[in-house]
Amino acid sequence: MNDRLISWHGNPSVPAFTPPPGAVDAHCHVFGPMAEFPFSPKAKYLPEDAGPDMLFALRDRLGFARNVIVQASCHGTVNAATLNGIAKSDGKARGVAVVDPAISDAELEKLHEGGMRGVRFNFLKRLVEDAPKDKFIEVARRIQPLGWHVVVYFEADILEEMRPFLDAIPTLIVIDHMGRPDVSQGPDGADMLAFRALLDSRDDIWTKVTCPDRLDPRGAPWNDFARSVAPLVADYQDRVLWGTDWPHPNMEKAIPDDGALVDMIPRIAPTAELQRKLLVDNPMRLYWPEEVAG
Repeated sequence: MNDRLISWHGNPSVPAFTPPPGAVDAHCHVFGPMAEFPFSPKAKYLPEDAGPDMLFALRDRLGFARNVIVQASCHGTVNAATLNGIAKSDGKARGVAVVDPAISDAELEKLHEGGMRGVRFNFLKRLVEDAPKDKFIEVARRIQPLGWHVVVYFEADILEEMRPFLDAIPTLIVIDHMGRPDVSQGPDGADMLAFRALLDSRDDIWTKVTCPDRLDPRGAPWNDFARSVAPLVADYQDRVLWGTDWPHPNMEKAIPDDGALVDMIPRIAPTAELQRKLLVDNPMRLYWPEEVAG
């Protein structure tokens, strides 16, 4: 019996939009291969294999140059599959780890040597059982010497209760998927205004303007997403990242076309300057700072 899930498009379209040279898909994942990298016994979903070869083939098809591979929750705190993806990328991938708060400094150093540049804290109850804020703050302190940042994933309804935790994080913060606002409210809706207030509270809070497929319940072409997110990109243009979210965990019932996701980019970043910041300058500063002059 095979009840493993497929959440990605088997033949994504080639996008009409051509990303600028050096563009980075700054939010994607790998699953397995399970025979080599088993999934966590605590995993809330069990996907089919979606390994580095598939990811890099998609990267090339979509016109990107690099990837940031974020540890998927189905692999728990064992980062071997993500490290494997980075190792096979020929220098074209970096990563974001998920760690047990008890991790040693030596293990953190090994993750850094393997290409990790951040740590992710997930607060989605459907994906993780325990999110100990006090222990996460300690981890955030311990990654500071490595120059890492913290990625935080939560939903809009808990933003206010997250504020003291976020205020206590001493590193740069990246918020996944804008904290999942209700984009049907529009750019001046309560969720987006609350999120802007968070961004305004610290100039070292960035965000990923990602996942129209998750955030826009009306579906493709995701017009509410475009309308709500374009002003955010314009106003916080030096603090935004973009990614495909491939292989789209838990989206098996509404699988997006990756080419169509890429074609959202010029709708939220309509000028060449905005596109270059979103896809090249900003992710390079975070993940390949040694290659950025000045």
